[in-house]
Amino acid sequence: MTGPAAVEELLRTEAPYVLSALVRRFGRFEAAEDAVQEALLDASIQWARDGVPENPRSWLTRVGYRRMVDLLRSEQAAHRRELQIGIAEVVTPAGPAAETDDSLALLLLCCHPALSRTGQVALTLRAVGGLTTAEIAHAYGVPENTMGTRISRAKQTLRKAGARFTPPGETERADRIGAALEVLYLVFNEGYTATAGAELGRVDLAHESIRLTRMLARIAPGEPEVAGLLALMLLTEARRPARTDPYLGLVPLAEQDRSRWDRALIEEGLAVLEEVWGAGDPGPFRLQAAIAAVHAHATSAADTDWHEILGLYLLLERTLPTAPVRLGRVVAAAHAFGPVVGLQLLDELDAEHGLAGDPLTAQRVLAVRAHLLDQRRDPSAAAQFRAAAELTANEAERDYLLRRADQARVIVDS
Repeated sequence: MTGPAAVEELLRTEAPYVLSALVRRFGRFEAAEDAVQEALLDASIQWARDGVPENPRSWLTRVGYRRMVDLLRSEQAAHRRELQIGIAEVVTPAGPAAETDDSLALLLLCCHPALSRTGQVALTLRAVGGLTTAEIAHAYGVPENTMGTRISRAKQTLRKAGARFTPPGETERADRIGAALEVLYLVFNEGYTATAGAELGRVDLAHESIRLTRMLARIAPGEPEVAGLLALMLLTEARRPARTDPYLGLVPLAEQDRSRWDRALIEEGLAVLEEVWGAGDPGPFRLQAAIAAVHAHATSAADTDWHEILGLYLLLERTLPTAPVRLGRVVAAAHAFGPVVGLQLLDELDAEHGLAGDPLTAQRVLAVRAHLLDQRRDPSAAAQFRAAAELTANEAERDYLLRRADQARVIVDS
């Protein structure tokens, strides 16, 4: 007998392949997903009792076809042609359709340009990741019915846009893969440092984004930025064991016990990056992975080559001139040349680009300024730490900032 956890993992892995087979056959995303969910429910009961069949994907696909036929029978006569196709597939033993890997097409469909980024993330986790609506809602700290509404709205948008389960053209394919990378990057960031909640991160989301990026790297070879994102995720995730203390409090990078970093993930990430680094000018994900690689190579915080990191941030800012990247350059400059230089650069970039007014960096601007002021023993550091703490809904991060505020105040008072 196969254990429940193993069955659950198998079902989650196979669900996207089955869904893609049904969508390709019927062209009905929403109905196909309902059919797949019923097939998964049947499997979770039957496989736990009788064991996993020899070809689980074919088993799920046959059951999914039958459920799809049941759904189509309840609809209007305009769908009779689809019904006949479905019946023919059910009668015929599952063949190539069940084995065809349409995961990339499914992922690109979920990243359709008609969808908002929120819709793309939710639909990708639901359809490609195989997460339940409840799991996605929990990960993002929203009620299940709210997340259900988002997913339903995304499906309706796809239908209204006339989205088809067909390979996009070369130009559109590049755009869709770019959107998929952004979606996976967002999911990983939420998993590494959660927007809200008692825990610093969401391990399930981080692991799911890595799994999906591995899949994308496998089914879309020759895309160096896909490999770059995978390397970035692996090198960053390797630090997770050292990011929290025994009480789940945040431990900043400079204070982490690097012997606790996951060496297997580091070695894999470095190997992935090395393989694609010379494939043309590096894009934003390869550059970010290179920054993470510099940290991974350093045996201690003091050994970190911040001058190299600063150079990489300058390159990154040329290709990705965003507020978070500019703030990253501030941090690198402060480490390389001291807090005074860091504060001067922060003031310059804030005046020129409005970093403090950008919702992506407003809280971090305060935190960075607080750290730099604290290094100079400036009495205003404590207030900056507290202001930064007020802008985060992540309890672990807030507690850390408040502790730093108290420490800064003690130094000033003494």
